[in-house]
Amino acid sequence: MKGRFAPSPTGYIHLGNVWIALLSYISTKQQKGQYVVRMEDIDIQRSKRELGEALLDDLEWLGFEWDEGPRVGGPESTYWQSERQTYYRDILEHLASEKLIYPCFCNRTRLQSIASAPHVGEIIHRYDGHCRHLEDKLIKEFMTSKEPSLRLAVNSCDIDFVDRWQGFQHIHLEGELDDYVLRRGDGMYAYNLAVVLDDIAMGITEVIRGDDLLDTTGQQIYLYKTLQQCLHSKNIKVPSYGHAPLLIDSEGHRLSKRQKSITIRELRDNQWSANRILGELAIAGGLVKANTLHNREISISDLIEIDLNLPSLSQKTIEIQIKE
Repeated sequence: MKGRFAPSPTGYIHLGNVWIALLSYISTKQQKGQYVVRMEDIDIQRSKRELGEALLDDLEWLGFEWDEGPRVGGPESTYWQSERQTYYRDILEHLASEKLIYPCFCNRTRLQSIASAPHVGEIIHRYDGHCRHLEDKLIKEFMTSKEPSLRLAVNSCDIDFVDRWQGFQHIHLEGELDDYVLRRGDGMYAYNLAVVLDDIAMGITEVIRGDDLLDTTGQQIYLYKTLQQCLHSKNIKVPSYGHAPLLIDSEGHRLSKRQKSITIRELRDNQWSANRILGELAIAGGLVKANTLHNREISISDLIEIDLNLPSLSQKTIEIQIKE
């Protein structure tokens, strides 16, 4: 069994990030599994190496220990996605050789026009398959003036899975309408591609993340099944999923890195202990009751003993208030 925490180093780690890291860590340790930390820094414009290092510092200060990842190594040559792009490119070339992806030359204006709000009763169009059937002659002509994005050619299908907290999920993917991008025209690899390929390479068997990513799961499962077939690999297995409620503030806003006094750095500078931060998260999430904790503190080792299969984790959001 392998679990993982895969943050994007675009800012200092905040309570919402630690909440997800904590749930995945507890679940992995309860199952006697291996815990992986991976830096999802493929967005080179927003991600910064120094923020990734600061994030690792904060995880260590909170008491997290990982079996694979930055600073500890592992069977993979690197656990920074920005250094794994040759791997992504090789897989895309294989998909292209099997004619499972195609170049898309649509510009942003066109994509926005087909994504406009539909009238009542109309199908919501994500894409219209415009470039899926381009002739080779046209593709070569367009390539001289524009670098295309690469889309996965989706076959219409139904995908069902049971989420640990959100229950049974049924997703219908429609060919052409749901053809999604695996690499952007500027060369940046899409989240759906990188996350699936890295979870496969690292042997991840359980994915715990925020409820905001639930809608991407159908696309990712489809890619898993596509890779199983085109790579003829029995070692590619779809992980189990658990989408946890997001933390919000008292005004109903999702916690973000732009808000004040929620990053671990800021709380630490304000003399908060690691165990106090973990205690506040555990109380807000319903993992423990406040009257059972001394000074609202709990260690990460003690949290490994608690029950994660709680009704509160099937919610969409959980409110947390930061008080001195």
